[in-house]
Amino acid sequence: MRHTTLGRSRLEVSRLCLGTMNFGSHVDTQGSHAILDRAHAVGINYIDTANRYGPADRPHASEEILGEWFAQGGGRRERTVLATKVFEQTDAWPNNGGLSALNIRRACDASLRRLRTDHIDVYQMHHIDRGAPWDEVWEAFDVLRAQGKILYAGSSNFAGWHLAVAQGEARARGGLGIISEQSVYSLAQRTVELEVLPAAQHLGIGVVAWSPLAGGLLAGTGGSSGRRATPEFAARLAAHRDALDRTAALADEAGVSMPVLALAWLLSRPGVDATIVGPRTAEQLDALVPAAEVAVEPLVLEALDAVWPGPGGPAPEAYAW
Repeated sequence: MRHTTLGRSRLEVSRLCLGTMNFGSHVDTQGSHAILDRAHAVGINYIDTANRYGPADRPHASEEILGEWFAQGGGRRERTVLATKVFEQTDAWPNNGGLSALNIRRACDASLRRLRTDHIDVYQMHHIDRGAPWDEVWEAFDVLRAQGKILYAGSSNFAGWHLAVAQGEARARGGLGIISEQSVYSLAQRTVELEVLPAAQHLGIGVVAWSPLAGGLLAGTGGSSGRRATPEFAARLAAHRDALDRTAALADEAGVSMPVLALAWLLSRPGVDATIVGPRTAEQLDALVPAAEVAVEPLVLEALDAVWPGPGGPAPEAYAW
C-alpha cells in the first residue's frame, strides 16, 4: 500500500481511504470489524466516518462500530488516522446541526464518546454552513485543538471559493487551516476540475475523492442487489453503456478490473492524495487494493479522457478563451 502526506501537512495516509458509510446499514458489526482488520493488514491506515452514518434506527452506527473495534486494542487506534465529520442535524432541537461553535463542541464530544477515543485526527466540516462566520468556526476548532480533542481540520463538499475564504481566514489567525477536502470525483463526475482541484492545489489542501466508482456505475458487472437493482441505476447503466464498454476494454488491455482502473485513474490526477473506498466485505476490499499500486500508462489515460471527457480543464480556460 502506498502512502502520501495529506495536503501540506506532514500527516501520512494511505492512498486508499477506508470509507465506513455502509457500517451498520449494509454491513453488520462482525462484518465491519473484519473489513477494518483487513484494511490494516493490507496497509490502509486512513479511515473515514461521520457522525450521521447509519440507518434511521441507529443513525450513529458507523462511529459506534468503529469505537467497538478500537476498544479491542491491539494497536487498532494507534495505527489509524481517524477522520470523522460534523454538520449534519443529529436532533430536531436547535443547535444540533451546522457549524455553530456550540454544535461543533457538542458534536465533537459525542463523536469522541462513540468512537471511544480521546482525539480525532482529522475533524471535517461535512458541508459549508453559509450562516456561520469563519471566525466563529475557526475559534471553535482552535479550542478543540487546544483541548487535545482534534489535531487537523478538513472539509467536504466545499466549492473552490469556500476553500479560499476558509484558508484565508485561518491563516489570518495564524492557523494551518484545512488540510483535506473530500469531493465527489470520478471518471463520470469531473466537475471539481473546474475550481476545486486548482484551488486545493494552490492552497495546499489534499483532495480525497468520494464516490470514485460513481455510485457503482464503474464497479463492473455482477451484483444486482441494493441500489444496483433500482430502475434509476438501470437507466444510468443504459445511458453510459458505450462508455462503460469502452472502459472495460481498456481495463482488459491494462490487465486490471474496471474499478481498479477507475481508482488508479483518480490517484493519477494532480492534487488527489487519496480516494475513499467503501467495500461491504473484506473480499471486495482485497479486489480494490491493487489500485494503489497500478501505474496507468499515458496512452490509457488519454483514452479514458476521450471516453469520459472532463469540463475542459480549470476555470476560466474551460469556458472562456
